[in-house]
Amino acid sequence: MKRKILELLVAAALALAPASLGRAAMPDATAPPADGPSLAGKLLIASPDMGDPRFSHTVILIVRHNAQGAFGLVLNRPVEERSIASLLEAIGADAKGVEGNVRIYAGGPVEPEIGFVVHSAEFHTAQTIAIDGRVAVTSSPEVIRDIGLGKGPKKSLIAFGYAGWAPGQLEGELKRNDWYLAPEDPALVFDAPRDQLWDLAMKRREIEL
Repeated sequence: MKRKILELLVAAALALAPASLGRAAMPDATAPPADGPSLAGKLLIASPDMGDPRFSHTVILIVRHNAQGAFGLVLNRPVEERSIASLLEAIGADAKGVEGNVRIYAGGPVEPEIGFVVHSAEFHTAQTIAIDGRVAVTSSPEVIRDIGLGKGPKKSLIAFGYAGWAPGQLEGELKRNDWYLAPEDPALVFDAPRDQLWDLAMKRREIEL
């Protein structure tokens, strides 16, 4: 039920102005590193016993992880498919000349009105967060417009909302085995069937941190 509510919130955010692609309260890239290695670029896989229904069977790309906490985007919660033009209009951006449709995902329960584009790393703007040289994230209407004009990234996924953790929170959840980790793989991020993504990621999970 909570998952359905989240999807409805994302749909409502897109239907009602002002939805946006703006900077969320994510950990600062310049913050001191967290204890131990940063997990940015890893896939976070919900354990089969995940107690929070909002994250049941989710696979999350960790975008940032440091002393300020962690920030990630759910990759397997599709909400709807819509035209790129209507999406740009919903966020108050210029839709002239754009073509095509995109699938919209629920990226997490925090700020579902904020949008992000996960994309292949060859595309880069001033707003792009480089993750691992293969996958990046941009929160800007221009990237969606470029996709609609045929000059955007080769691979992309559009999500509204995100998952966030306070300092030390994600580390504690990992110790409780709420989550597993797997190496990020663009084939999993962009190409794998969404209804199979959790199973495929679980097969690649790391046994230990």
